[in-house]
Amino acid sequence: MNVLPPNALQIPLSAPDIGEAEIEAVVSVLRSGRLSLGPGLEEFEHCIANYIGMPHAVAVSSGTAGLHLCLLALGIGAGDEVLVPSFTFIAAANAIRFVGATPVFLDIDPVTLNIDPEKIAAAITPQSRAILAVHTFGIPAEMEPILALARKHNLLIVEDACEALGAEYAGKKVGSFGDAGVFAFYPNKQITTGEGGMIVTHDAKLAARLRALRNQGRSGGDWFDHQELGYNYRLSELACALGIAQMQRIDAILAQRERVARAYDEALRDEARLLLPPLTLPARHISWFVYVARLSAEFSQHDRDALLSALAAQGIACGRYFSPIHQQPCYAAWRHRHALPVTESHAARTLALPFFTQIAPAQIAAVAQTLQSALAAWPATPSGEPHAALCS
Repeated sequence: MNVLPPNALQIPLSAPDIGEAEIEAVVSVLRSGRLSLGPGLEEFEHCIANYIGMPHAVAVSSGTAGLHLCLLALGIGAGDEVLVPSFTFIAAANAIRFVGATPVFLDIDPVTLNIDPEKIAAAITPQSRAILAVHTFGIPAEMEPILALARKHNLLIVEDACEALGAEYAGKKVGSFGDAGVFAFYPNKQITTGEGGMIVTHDAKLAARLRALRNQGRSGGDWFDHQELGYNYRLSELACALGIAQMQRIDAILAQRERVARAYDEALRDEARLLLPPLTLPARHISWFVYVARLSAEFSQHDRDALLSALAAQGIACGRYFSPIHQQPCYAAWRHRHALPVTESHAARTLALPFFTQIAPAQIAAVAQTLQSALAAWPATPSGEPHAALCS
């Protein structure tokens, strides 16, 4: 049964939540004539620092830029190993390579899809310098054992909280546990600045160096005085104005995203061929970035991809979050170095459903009904090839 007209893609995978307050804030900056390194930058940094409960925040042009600068400023480089999950966005590993270090890909917990602390313990070598702890999909990583391992082996911790603004572990906001934490504000995130990111840290000296590195290595008042090799990783006043306006309603945004997640759970909880993301976890508060279900074990990756195509034909955009980094073409040299069975099994069956703050209840119902209809048409095939019902 066609719930939506074919070939229409009426329900996008994501959409930013932009209101009149955001538009007015950006227009106000345009009228001010101060488009970069103005008062909005400091205000936005204070907004995030206060929200996370950290003394220092440094705005940058993207989450990727933030991860790069953190590793660089912490002195990680050639000959160093950084422990990181393969099941995450590729920017995490890219940032490690930017500084000349080696990413060591580790397997994940099958429930949270975050890095498995037991795998961290087994992978530590004399070359290990840092753990890049990713809070995948807004679900906090298991920080207590990760912190214990870091203390025991004298490792740095960078939290990749790019998908997790507002998430909490043991009553503390993620991003506040390690040597530095990084958030991102791409349009599909909890709040957006268009493009942009933020680094938070307890360390005043580290924050000062991050500010210099993001601004072409300047650390003094002279525009043409560059103390070290730096980068143009600044965040514009337009982006900061947008971020400030979004942060003024962050609690309402996060509450609405949780309502969307709960609506999907209610609509799909009786579907035996889906493994749904947890709504609650002990000692953790989830900040919903995406809603990623997993097909049950009898489905192959071919089946998942065919199902994506079938949903797209019905006007529903879905995604495959994530393809493991160690299987990416630009990481071919890493492909055979790691045995990551949990990552490879679960990544092959992920199905990210349309998820954004303003998605309507009728759209959620249409997604659930269309998905369930497609699953009902699917019988297992011995060959592992996608079944014709999913391709029609």
